[in-house]
Amino acid sequence: MPPKTTEAVAGDAAGTTADVWNAGCPSRRVLELVANKWALLVIPLLRGKPKRNNELLRQVGGISQKMLTQTLRELELNGLVLREDRHTVPPHVEYRLSPLGLSLSRTLLALDRWAEANHAQIDAARRLR
Repeated sequence: MPPKTTEAVAGDAAGTTADVWNAGCPSRRVLELVANKWALLVIPLLRGKPKRNNELLRQVGGISQKMLTQTLRELELNGLVLREDRHTVPPHVEYRLSPLGLSLSRTLLALDRWAEANHAQIDAARRLR
């Protein structure tokens, strides 16, 4: 088991110790949420100004309307995304990151840059198999 860092043992509000290697740890649900490929792509796009559904749909290549809607709802439900309905006709709904989502987006942007910088090496390793 990897050594625990200060971040790994910072418990929750109930005072329990978080440990992602423990099968019963609630932090596993957080990892499951953010490890979704669509969440990994949507969260960094919401940095900066709020975006409408169609703008996100254009920016995230390959995502369907159904998956975008499902992803945004899940992120909103878990406090990472805020949805603002302007109650206009036609409907005008915008999405932006919550402070919690913004803190996560910094980490995901680093992961995105890593994937872009290293995809050729990963592809080469696959070809050797």
